[in-house]
Amino acid sequence: MIVAGIIISILGLIGNILNIFVFTNWSRSRPKTNQQRIISRTSNSPLYLLISSIANIIVIAYPLCTRILSDGYQYPVTQNNMFFLCQLRYYTLHTFDMISLSCLCMAILDRYLVSSREARLRQLSTTRQQTKIIILSIVCLIGLHSIPIAIYYNISTSGQCIIYSTSYLYYYRYIIQIFLHGIIPIIFFSIFGFLIFKQLKMIKNQQNINKNLNVDKQLSRMLLLMSTTIVISTIPYSAENIYYLIFIDSNQQQTSYVSFFHVISSLLFYTNSICSFYVYYISTPNFRVQ
Repeated sequence: MIVAGIIISILGLIGNILNIFVFTNWSRSRPKTNQQRIISRTSNSPLYLLISSIANIIVIAYPLCTRILSDGYQYPVTQNNMFFLCQLRYYTLHTFDMISLSCLCMAILDRYLVSSREARLRQLSTTRQQTKIIILSIVCLIGLHSIPIAIYYNISTSGQCIIYSTSYLYYYRYIIQIFLHGIIPIIFFSIFGFLIFKQLKMIKNQQNINKNLNVDKQLSRMLLLMSTTIVISTIPYSAENIYYLIFIDSNQQQTSYVSFFHVISSLLFYTNSICSFYVYYISTPNFRVQ
């Protein structure tokens, strides 16, 4: 856990810093003619991806590093450091991971709308100003929604971070862990990943007619591969949380297997924050040029 955690932390920080550099340049681009404005109407996707990368850095720099410190080096959680290692850590983890996921969802939705052949769907895409308002709303709503996490997290007698409120614990497990971090992202990215895949096939047929579609194809392919990565990495995390709810009182013979699966699912949980740069780099020539 220590070696793997340190390696993925370094790779994740480097990758997301490079993401910020690229997406900052992409989101600053301004179309000069009406035709270019129609074709490039969604430099909104890079703006969403920029915010997602910033959120990823925060997730790696604080929650992941403190996870390595407490789990890998067995650093004890006490009343003195409980706020930083329990309350603030879990608040930061869930807040910024949800911000990152939400912005990725909006980037994919925006890409699908703009690349659609139906004028009705293309008109649903937002302007730059509307996109900024959406991002601000996402940050504020998720930040407010996560406040109870910081309030109800406490330290147990064995030095573990736990939620003492039984009622909020059910909400946390079912709604936050299973639905918001699991089932909903899996369904959303699966559906829109499939829709973007269909668009890519149509773009391939039209690419010889309109060279500008090459840019659309690259951005759509980049988001499609990221959607696939998120779905694959989210399934073990969701399965683990469902398992704990159903078999939490099962016999101790399964402990070693459950512990091993917990380590794997925990590492995969951070995959979304870590591997985005490398997915974009592999899938998109324009990204590599930047």
